[in-house]
Amino acid sequence: MGLLSLFSCFSKPDASINRLLITTTFNIMGEHCHHFSLAEIQSSLTNAEKSLVIGEDSFGVVYKGYLNKGATAVAIKWFNKGSLSGLSESQLKNEVLFLCQLHHPNIMPVIGFCIERYPHLIILVHEYMFNGSINDHLHHTNNHKFVPLSWERRLRICIGVARGLHYLHTGGMCSVIHNFFKTQYILLDQNWEPKISGLLLSKRGGVDVASSSLVARNHDTFAYCDPEYAASGILTVKSNVFSFGVVLLEVLSAKQARELYLKRVKNPNFSVELHAEKIVDPFIKSKIAPDCWKTFIDITERCLHKQGTERPNMGEVEMQLELALQLQQKSQTYVDCNLDFVQTV
Repeated sequence: MGLLSLFSCFSKPDASINRLLITTTFNIMGEHCHHFSLAEIQSSLTNAEKSLVIGEDSFGVVYKGYLNKGATAVAIKWFNKGSLSGLSESQLKNEVLFLCQLHHPNIMPVIGFCIERYPHLIILVHEYMFNGSINDHLHHTNNHKFVPLSWERRLRICIGVARGLHYLHTGGMCSVIHNFFKTQYILLDQNWEPKISGLLLSKRGGVDVASSSLVARNHDTFAYCDPEYAASGILTVKSNVFSFGVVLLEVLSAKQARELYLKRVKNPNFSVELHAEKIVDPFIKSKIAPDCWKTFIDITERCLHKQGTERPNMGEVEMQLELALQLQQKSQTYVDCNLDFVQTV
């Protein structure tokens, strides 16, 4: 878990040791990402009007700010007072330190942080994602900016997300499990490369750093919730696989996860294969190649299996989505070749 967690195994340190540990932790954090002062954060938000709010969830507000005299756009997550009250100061610092050490093309990088005891402030600074979240594009939360995504682009985004989750599950010394995985936490950079965010309260290995009160507070994730996790309270990598299955269904249909959840609840025998034709987004319906469709529907169905042991791991999900993309491109190449032939004749 980190330096402070290691020392917490011993008896209570005196005040001087506490100060040494906190200073050492901040030094380690500073090696991985920048420790911003509150003045620097405030300076980056000098024009922080309502229009600069680019996101909000149950934990806080995300603003668009600027560093380097306005040359670099950043996203600044300002956590609500008390939203992380289930974490001690040492746990919180460990969480930020851990985030700073995650490096993958499909994981949202942390540029820096600001943690102030008086006043009690918790702020994270991330790269600014120019294309918002996939949720914005699927549900048109801002009609003048976000446009419907092509089927191939949706596939590429899903593949990138699968790679990111696979890295979290297998890329380190212990598995990292996203506590609140949903489309709002899939952000898109200027090249449409997806970045997984919302990892501050991730679970690692067998130690859940988020208290039950923190998890319960994020009630808007119920539509993505693994039924086994809901029943047992035990979060596993297969819980993320289930949530990703909901995301795949959302990407296919462009319907809100809550609407899809109600369809599944009302029909205990809900089958993706049987219902997909009824819910597919009309914008892409005629553009999906049959073989690609079959592969995509099959892996989505398997991700949503009620039993976690029957769900695939994210490595297999990634491979099946890559296959779906290949089949889509192969079909498109065939169509293009036929058109060229007709035009030549």
